[in-house]
Amino acid sequence: MMAGAEDCDTIEFLGAHSPFQELDDAELARIAAGASIRRFRTGEVIAEYGHGSADAVFMVRTGRVELTAPGAELDPPEVFESLGPGALFGYIPLIIGGEARFVARAAEPASAIALPANEVRAVLGRRSGLTFLAESAWQSISARPAPTAGWSSTTRVSSLIRDSPVFVAPHTPVAEAVRAMGAAGQSCVLIELPDGTLGIVTESDVTHRVVGGGRSPDVPVAEVMTAPARSVDAGRYAITTWLEMLEAGVRHMPVCSPRGRAIGVLEETDLLVAASRGGSLQRQIAHATDVDALASATQAIPRLADDLVSAGLDAESTCGVLSLIIDTTARRAVELALDDHPDLSGFAWITLGSVARREAMPSSDVDSALSWIDDGDRSASEFRAMARRTHAILDDCGLPADTNGAVAFSPSFSRYCDDWLLAARRWLSAPLADNGLIMSSLLIDGRVIRGPESLHTAPLAFSSMPADHPEALRLQLLNALSLRPRVRSLRDILSRRGGTVDLKAHVIDPIVNLARWAGLTAGITSAPTPARLHSAVDVGALTSAEASLLHEVFSMTQRLRLRHQITQLRAGHTPGDVIVLSDLSPLERSMLSEGVGEVSDIQRRVRTRITVPLN
Repeated sequence: MMAGAEDCDTIEFLGAHSPFQELDDAELARIAAGASIRRFRTGEVIAEYGHGSADAVFMVRTGRVELTAPGAELDPPEVFESLGPGALFGYIPLIIGGEARFVARAAEPASAIALPANEVRAVLGRRSGLTFLAESAWQSISARPAPTAGWSSTTRVSSLIRDSPVFVAPHTPVAEAVRAMGAAGQSCVLIELPDGTLGIVTESDVTHRVVGGGRSPDVPVAEVMTAPARSVDAGRYAITTWLEMLEAGVRHMPVCSPRGRAIGVLEETDLLVAASRGGSLQRQIAHATDVDALASATQAIPRLADDLVSAGLDAESTCGVLSLIIDTTARRAVELALDDHPDLSGFAWITLGSVARREAMPSSDVDSALSWIDDGDRSASEFRAMARRTHAILDDCGLPADTNGAVAFSPSFSRYCDDWLLAARRWLSAPLADNGLIMSSLLIDGRVIRGPESLHTAPLAFSSMPADHPEALRLQLLNALSLRPRVRSLRDILSRRGGTVDLKAHVIDPIVNLARWAGLTAGITSAPTPARLHSAVDVGALTSAEASLLHEVFSMTQRLRLRHQITQLRAGHTPGDVIVLSDLSPLERSMLSEGVGEVSDIQRRVRTRITVPLN
């Protein structure tokens, strides 16, 4: 038994730290009576876990304790968690028995309170214990494998699944579900429902719906689950799924086999550590309280691309993450602009250009359009004033408006929803009048980021182009074929200089334009360039080899663009697309030259197959 003074000190210390904060003095005194304070020298082992049930749980009192992988032969040992005063360790084995294997040792002179396991087990089953488990237990490295790294835009969700999902019955008490999560080293459980759908309960649900809601830990999971849970097919691309998760604000997504059976749960952190940085920034931007807070948060956007690429994410996926961050910033800017126009509603903010295609670069500007319901009470001028304020906020955030005037405060890009549909039909009937071909190309790429998607009416007209407007579709192709890919400018060739190349104008744009036509032949409007290319294979607009080759050249060029722009950002320069050819390695120059040649060959073959009139 401890001396009285030390006993009182322990009671006070325990009561100040989770999971003991909600215990009364008598309960704390009982736990302190069975506890003892132990002191350790630097490097001394405090406890080893993994060989039978633990008989003590420790709370760091002073100093620092490191949890390391088992195996004393490692020098230095692999440290996977460092703990300071108030941190609890050794509780995972109480939940999952002897399967949690790790060693706790003092990183410096330290003391720790040894707590009786049976007392801690009882506390973990209470409200305060559930809170602690929901927030901390599965974050421990001893209970969860490291996140997957190095996935690319072609990685499928199925390859990221590590473990089978944990299922519980709808009537299972939440406390029991929490123990099941801990035993499996997972942060959620699934519930199979009678109608064939799935419910899901996560650690966040326990924290907010049970503990935060003052409910009993014995409440059935069916009363706190999310149902039906948003799920994903195992064959989907990882990057598409992750962006979907961020947009929907979910951090867990059940993965289903082709037969609809859940085979695992994809977590945000399963995708990539760097990607979680993007998710963290996205949430910070989405919850910015004012313009200054938003501008402050978006200062991290230029660094994000560098972080993602440095962590192993490929160029296409990095561009997708940047597009999502820009979308989130634009959406929040619209919401802040509405503070000056509180009566405005019934509109859709539409993003255009590379951001809409999920292909944003650090150099990308913001193209936008606005569509609204005309109920007779609102004026176009008020909507455009709101749009102008939105772009002013985006300028403050380092996201400038499109220099060619594709902005939502321009009369050409802000209209009553029925006017948009009528305009799209006019562009289809007379694509060479009133910049119809250009406007069509911009609106085809458009994607709603705030407001009802039904207000983006232009795609209704464009989706029927192959059947109803074949000549307009033919002109889209002619426009795509008129943009010839090249490595050097004519001026460079005539002056016999090594020269420069604009990677966007000379390589990317010809592929993007051809892909837009290819997607339209398959009835697809807004979509990323690779998806448009591959969609055209089924309708015979492109061969499989052509689509794959165009995708390969697109990916290679995007990789060169991104690397070039990151290098410019690191040097403190404004990012751009013009690159000096001599800065590329001989292999890169050769690949770029060959890629441009392949795109030109495909353009010629498509021209021959479709027989596009030249006059």
